[in-house]
Amino acid sequence: MASDMVLAAVEGQPERTGAALPVRPRIWPAVVLVGLYWTCSLALPWVGLAMFIQFLSMLASVGLLLLIFTVWWLTNRRIRGTDRLMILGAAIGGGVLSALFSHKVNLVAWLLMLLPWVFTSWTVWLLMARKMSAPTRQRGLLAVLFLTWGAFTLIRIDGLRGDGGAEIRWRWTPTPGELYEAELAQRSREAASLPPLAPAKVLSIQPGDWPSFRGANRDSVVRDTRIATDWKTTPPKQLWRQRVGPGWSSVSIIGDRLFTQEQRGRSEAVVCLDMATGREIWAYKDDASFSDAQAGPGPRATPTFADGRIYALGATGILNCLDASSGKHKWSRDVRADAGAKLPVWGFASSPLVVKGVVVVSAEGDGQKNLLAYRADSGEPAWTADVGKISYGSPQPASLLGAEQILFLGARGLIAIDPDKGKILWEIGNPAGPAMPHSLQPHLIGASQVLIASEANGTTLIDVKRDGDKWTASQHWNSRALKPTFNDFVVHHGSIYGFDGATFCCADVQTGERRWKEGRYDHGQVLLLADQDLLLVIAENGAVILVAANAEEHKELGRFQAIKGKTWNHPVIAHGRLYVRNAEEIACYELPSAPDKKR
Repeated sequence: MASDMVLAAVEGQPERTGAALPVRPRIWPAVVLVGLYWTCSLALPWVGLAMFIQFLSMLASVGLLLLIFTVWWLTNRRIRGTDRLMILGAAIGGGVLSALFSHKVNLVAWLLMLLPWVFTSWTVWLLMARKMSAPTRQRGLLAVLFLTWGAFTLIRIDGLRGDGGAEIRWRWTPTPGELYEAELAQRSREAASLPPLAPAKVLSIQPGDWPSFRGANRDSVVRDTRIATDWKTTPPKQLWRQRVGPGWSSVSIIGDRLFTQEQRGRSEAVVCLDMATGREIWAYKDDASFSDAQAGPGPRATPTFADGRIYALGATGILNCLDASSGKHKWSRDVRADAGAKLPVWGFASSPLVVKGVVVVSAEGDGQKNLLAYRADSGEPAWTADVGKISYGSPQPASLLGAEQILFLGARGLIAIDPDKGKILWEIGNPAGPAMPHSLQPHLIGASQVLIASEANGTTLIDVKRDGDKWTASQHWNSRALKPTFNDFVVHHGSIYGFDGATFCCADVQTGERRWKEGRYDHGQVLLLADQDLLLVIAENGAVILVAANAEEHKELGRFQAIKGKTWNHPVIAHGRLYVRNAEEIACYELPSAPDKKR
């Protein structure tokens, strides 16, 4: 009886015996629905929506597809009711089996990617089978549904791109982390035949170094460096390029040493490399690992150098202080325990700030333990401040109206803290909400203004005033012209250069008005070469693009493919060399020097 009912469903017999209805089910609503979905899906990345809004749009479109397609199927009166339920049950059953046997399923990402293909194959088969015999249509529809679900057990999702699309690989291919571990083993075997590295030496900051996240001032500005801009004639020269462990840490450069963080199997590692060759000098490992569905495994924060030491925060909340020359352990703190915090969904991502003898990091603790300061020499707690629970930004040094401060853009908005005692000096609300946390660094504009930006609120210029010990802050303007997600911006000669969603743009500092929006670099990062009015952009696909810092027009001067794979890490220029990395590769390029104008 069951098979008879399915046959009747595919044949399109009417529900009531003797009714004079066409034998074929009406298919055009499904064709229109699936066609509209794919049209919107393909067009959505080009609209320029903010990352979270784009994700919500994808979620809504798949939800509508699921709802309307299901309603259409269940109300198709040219198919018997029991048969509609049977086919729908088979589709649901196939999905359950597929989920059970798929690779490490993240249910939301998995359904967002799979459901449109299931409904598409369902519709395509109904179109193809219109003139086939009833048994063939019945068996074919069931087979297509199960084959579609089954196909997805052969792949794995290695996180999401900036536009919310899945990064797909065959299930049996090695992960970047596995390939890196194999390469580490090979490097270890080859190390015996290589000449020994120079002995450890005391390190100190020199001109041209890059000691912390986004540079000494955490503003992604490169100074005292001039490069050639004709990359067709004199392109950047690759000095070395190699695999790196998963992670979203950038790099710090001190002299001839490079510092970064990565995942090595089940361990988080702080790593020191030789700047000229990429050879490992030392690595310090903790028995810890973290991964999330969007970005994958690895540490998120960038190591900080200060007074001969490296300070690094891992994604699980372990704060290490290490001797920069040798990697010898000095002290550690469990930030998660000290803050009474839960592990954030994106991991701990705060790059440590060392100022006035303390090292400061952020955490998602309860009460007044959101920003934590430790004595830089001993690791003993110094103070805590309440800056709100939800953020993955980093503390920012600032000097406003003659006073040193620490700025932090968190759940409550922008907050200024006294670095000596942790006292809040002033704050201004700019909440992003739990689903769209702040992640970008504040930027000083002169001595009394601060520029902040987020996906939720766009860009805001804030005026700060001081009357003795009394501080006040007010909004100068707010603009939706530039709405970056995790893409930090730079400011040069009265203009803001950064990402509005996936597109590079320029806006006016004093008004917030957009000047231009061009350059499809997806979700990349940017550096400013201030001495030459140049911007160096690294696109999400690992391409490096040289752009003129010109408020009148967007002009590309050169580009080349630096590394492969999803690249969200901040690039670095130090001592005339460009360093880029992502979760798979790290590379060093010598930038061609600008010609001498006197010649």
